[in-house]
Amino acid sequence: MPRLTRAQQRERTRQRLLDATVACLVDHGYAGTTTQRIQDRAQVSRGALLHHFGAKDELFVAAIHHIADHQLDRLRAVAAAVEPGPRAVRGLVTELHAAMSGPLFLAGLELWMAARTDASLRQALLPAERRLGRALREVFAAVVPPGDQDDARLALESLLMILRGLALTSVLRDRADVAADVLDLWVRRALPAS
Repeated sequence: MPRLTRAQQRERTRQRLLDATVACLVDHGYAGTTTQRIQDRAQVSRGALLHHFGAKDELFVAAIHHIADHQLDRLRAVAAAVEPGPRAVRGLVTELHAAMSGPLFLAGLELWMAARTDASLRQALLPAERRLGRALREVFAAVVPPGDQDDARLALESLLMILRGLALTSVLRDRADVAADVLDLWVRRALPAS
């Protein structure tokens, strides 16, 4: 195996720190995600942490973009996995539910909730959320039958609200059967032609 260059080593360490931040957000929440926990989880020295991220805020901002990049990759995979045809919308909804219920999504929700009272974190979240929103609209538009743009926009917004609600609800009560029924009802009501 070839030796890594310094740049590759730095990038690997940076990725370990970001992955550790996401894992800590999921395991300990925003308030419990300390730089010491991140450092321990990433198995790096304090100096390595500070070399990459001089402040906790910088680390959280980088984590926001790290999560968004992974979610965009997952969204592209979702789009590729949906089979064209009459069941495309149902397939898309199922794939989006899977994508919006895992650890990355929960870490993102932690940051969303913290952004409610932290203006700088909210400002850092907005560009990443806009990128995700554009990608979601593109995927949705490619699958949903053509029609009224306002109805399609509202359908997507309502779906995202439902998916976020299901993710939050699953923290206390994970009922896959109820989630499937809720999503099936949404498809029948929001997009009856699908």
